[in-house]
Amino acid sequence: MTTVAQVLKSKPEQTVYTILAEDSVYNAIKLMAEKQIGALVVKEGDAIAGIITERDYARKVVLMDRSSKVTPVREIMSPHVRFVRLDQTTDECMALMTERRMRHLPVIDQEKLVGMVSIGDLVKNIIAEQQFTIEQLEHYITGGKV
Repeated sequence: MTTVAQVLKSKPEQTVYTILAEDSVYNAIKLMAEKQIGALVVKEGDAIAGIITERDYARKVVLMDRSSKVTPVREIMSPHVRFVRLDQTTDECMALMTERRMRHLPVIDQEKLVGMVSIGDLVKNIIAEQQFTIEQLEHYITGGKV
């Protein structure tokens, strides 16, 4: 069973991007676009205050006709952040994401933010595991003559 720690090690980019709660939504969306990511952890000082996603922007700014340049992140972020730990499995992450309809999970180690896993990271891992299983079965069936 693959753990969150293994998924994080397989990611080429290890940086967790954050934004301050008082920053504008515009700056948050700009950072997400620059880094080609779909979510940012929101901080107030050193504490994690929430998470802001592209979905938050679409539903709470665009559809409500707000201005992203004057709206602070704190007004549209999701304040209730679900976290996972390094020793949790990808199956546990998928179950949580499916149940809560989330696409991003911050990763905590000893109360410190150490990473972020996305639904895409987990799907990529599942595909790799399935491909490995298929190769092993083909090897077994053909007696190593693949």
